[in-house]
Amino acid sequence: MAGEADESIGAAPTPPTTPTTPTQISAGTGEVARAADRSRGPRLVLLGPPGAGKGTQGALLISRLGVPAISTGEMLRAAVVSGSALGRRVKGIMDSGALVDDATMAEVVRERMGLPDARRGFLLDGYPRTLAQAETLEEILAAAGERLDAVLLVEVPEEELVRRVVARQRPDDREAVVRERLRVYREKTAPLIGYYRGLGLLREVDGDRPVGEVTARLLGALGGGVERNGVTPAGAREVSR
Repeated sequence: MAGEADESIGAAPTPPTTPTTPTQISAGTGEVARAADRSRGPRLVLLGPPGAGKGTQGALLISRLGVPAISTGEMLRAAVVSGSALGRRVKGIMDSGALVDDATMAEVVRERMGLPDARRGFLLDGYPRTLAQAETLEEILAAAGERLDAVLLVEVPEEELVRRVVARQRPDDREAVVRERLRVYREKTAPLIGYYRGLGLLREVDGDRPVGEVTARLLGALGGGVERNGVTPAGAREVSR
């Protein structure tokens, strides 16, 4: 959920076949290309469990796609630094040690999505985390005449996730703690995955592969949406289940 301790720190014309709502986007990679107007980059959400390498993949993706990476932590920090009324409210919540509630987080997201760089596309990491947040994001984008183009899910087997995270040897990365994080992730994210799969937006990629191969598969899952930027990777393909 937004505000968890680990994240609070821290002009070509639109083709006539462009879908107007998320439910009209099929799982085919060509549809993602048509869903993204050539005058902008894609609007994406990146999902994956702790240890899946989302941070690494997010950095690689934005360098190829030319859109900003926007994390929950980044949005909260930016709100506080802004000194706005909303930022002061967020700071008060965080300073008290409480979690940032969904209503406040929605205001933070709405404000961030309204900035010029996000209007050209974005890669969201850490939001949404629940069905309620997913619906809120859809409403925020719809109010601006926008919608998501795809949701990228990086999947890694649990035993490999535990191995990766424990290998970092951080004090809070004991195996029992890691498994609890994964349990919470599954509990909160499984409904979200089903929701986006039902909308035809989900693109599932095997993250238990070399970094470069995972990046290629993620880019390949976007199909022509990547080709228009001249960076289609050889052999990239979507892994859909």
